[in-house]
Amino acid sequence: MKPQIQAFFDDATWTVSYVVFDQPGGHCALVDSVLDYDPKSGRTSTRSAERLVEFVQGRNLTVQWILETHAHADHLSAAHYLRKKLGGKIAIGAAITEVQDVFKGVFHLEPEFRPDGSQFDQLLHDDEVFQIGALTAKALAVPGHTPACMAYQVEDAVFVGDTLFMPDVGTARCDFPGGNAHTLYQSVRKLLSLPAQTRLFMCHDYPPSGRDATWQSTVADQRAHNIHVHEGVTENAFVELRTRRDATLEMPVLILPSVQINIRAGELPPAEANGVTYLKIPVNAL
Repeated sequence: MKPQIQAFFDDATWTVSYVVFDQPGGHCALVDSVLDYDPKSGRTSTRSAERLVEFVQGRNLTVQWILETHAHADHLSAAHYLRKKLGGKIAIGAAITEVQDVFKGVFHLEPEFRPDGSQFDQLLHDDEVFQIGALTAKALAVPGHTPACMAYQVEDAVFVGDTLFMPDVGTARCDFPGGNAHTLYQSVRKLLSLPAQTRLFMCHDYPPSGRDATWQSTVADQRAHNIHVHEGVTENAFVELRTRRDATLEMPVLILPSVQINIRAGELPPAEANGVTYLKIPVNAL
């Protein structure tokens, strides 16, 4: 069965979220949801998440999975909110524990925060197979951008997270804690070894001037045209290019609030004695 896929683009963070389902009235997974956040006021809203809720309820779908490709550094996850609204299990790659361990130290999180992945309902391992109703899905470990990056193959479609962007944009950065350009190269080659017509769905698009945002390509398109890893680019050449480019990049605007939320599966930190929830801003730490 070919999956049915509905994309939702958030133009504030250039993020694409997906509802993947077998049939109307059937079962679905939500991939890389967005909780809206205003860094000027510190306020959150669920406007973007409600678009997914409306679609799911309008097609009478049962949510089985709320999938995260990694602990995003550029947007907050709405996974916790969506589980309360729609049900389903929140899942992420098992290596999230490595990311949690690093950032528990960076943010000096409360002692009760456990870097063991227990904030998520399920930790997925490489090649682990699961069902979305009548659809067969498989987790594909693709570290490099972060240690916990996971792509999700659902029949002929793969949701690649930040590992790949559209061919004219290239690949993910590798300068976050635990990132590694050599590892990313191997992960990209893993994806590009899939059949040529496999559909690839991006988590973000940062379109060059003159192009509208888009988020779907194929293995064949990426092999032929990706500006960083097209056929013939060696691992050493990629690592040199990626390292040089990463040295010029600023930190994402939302990295400090988003990572604190996303390593908790989209849940806010516990409120303090005055009933207010706080996010931390470590100074000179990144």
